[in-house]
Amino acid sequence: MIKKKSIEDIDPCGKSILIRVDFNVPLEGNKVRDDSRIKAALPTIERLINVGARLTLVSHLGRPKGTSVESLKMDPVANRLSELLEKQVLKIDHITGPEVGEKVQAMKDGDLLMLENVRFAPEEEKNDPGFARELARPFDCFVNDAFGTAHRAHASTVGVTAYIPAVAGLLMKREIEELSRCIDEPQRPLTAILGGAKVSDKINVIRRFLELADNLLVGGGMANTFLVAAGYELGSSFFEKEQVDSAVALIEQARESRCRLLLPDDLVAVEELKTGSPHRILKPGEITGDWKAVDIGPETASRYRTVIRDSAMVVWNGPMGVFEIPPFDRGTGDVASGIAESSAYSVVGGGDLVAAIEMLKLSDKISFISTGGGATLEFWEGKELPGIAALQDR
Repeated sequence: MIKKKSIEDIDPCGKSILIRVDFNVPLEGNKVRDDSRIKAALPTIERLINVGARLTLVSHLGRPKGTSVESLKMDPVANRLSELLEKQVLKIDHITGPEVGEKVQAMKDGDLLMLENVRFAPEEEKNDPGFARELARPFDCFVNDAFGTAHRAHASTVGVTAYIPAVAGLLMKREIEELSRCIDEPQRPLTAILGGAKVSDKINVIRRFLELADNLLVGGGMANTFLVAAGYELGSSFFEKEQVDSAVALIEQARESRCRLLLPDDLVAVEELKTGSPHRILKPGEITGDWKAVDIGPETASRYRTVIRDSAMVVWNGPMGVFEIPPFDRGTGDVASGIAESSAYSVVGGGDLVAAIEMLKLSDKISFISTGGGATLEFWEGKELPGIAALQDR
């Protein structure tokens, strides 16, 4: 278990604190469409302001690539945070400089300030030391509560820690504890479910869970690559040709491990991928011509649900099919409801899957939903995440 200092280990009263949050939320015009990431940071924010900290928040939003983009300014996010807290959040159009210093100096205990989108600065993603020093200058302490960016060595996640003491927020602390639990203290039987489009995105996670888990259930586009590696023809289905040999090696690794690797027995196939498109339920090997696999089939979903039912712990990353286009969201929905109905301790690892779980209104049935995408995967791979490594050890 990684042990880092958190806000529970410091006295923040009266101190000017810079907190890195992950408020990279979807917008519709000047409104926040989904505020779940903002809500995830509220426990840390509320705890700090309630004990008299002077809190300045910094986040990225979208991919402005080091330039100022009007549609990616933080104003809608600050407005939504104000509504949730029922407290004014002063937002300024600067990230560093004398204007920031003046505003921080004028703050009173419990005040909240939000800086402009940190990725408007080209130095942010370069982890420029001079920029990091200026970002840290007005503050007594740094709190990182942005687990979703912990795998990035940027100025606002790593660079500032060279200049002011750095600790974890409550969300970061819980992410570390929950994700570590899956690896260090797994309850058995442990079932890992991996979906999404590409084997190449998750090859190291697959290897890790083949060593660790009792069952590995595969879905999504990555299942197609495994099925091709197993010798099946899949018509016009998407698969990664360059990863077929890797998939063959992973199948062989599974044979030699304690882990049972399960691939789809049936697939939902279409000729044209669009909402309500005619589809067939076909076995691997029955898909020919212009037909393509876009979801796991009902037999596979039922089989996977049985494995889930008999599991003590379930970890899941990546949807089972093209969940954005009904009815090809059924495989993801069936697996999600199977987890929700089970007694297993469940951890869902970020990315697109979080949106699917929320659309299904099953979030409260999952034991823990990670706010990370790539960060969750790299944590489970066993990589050291720079945003966590930079925090003070306990």
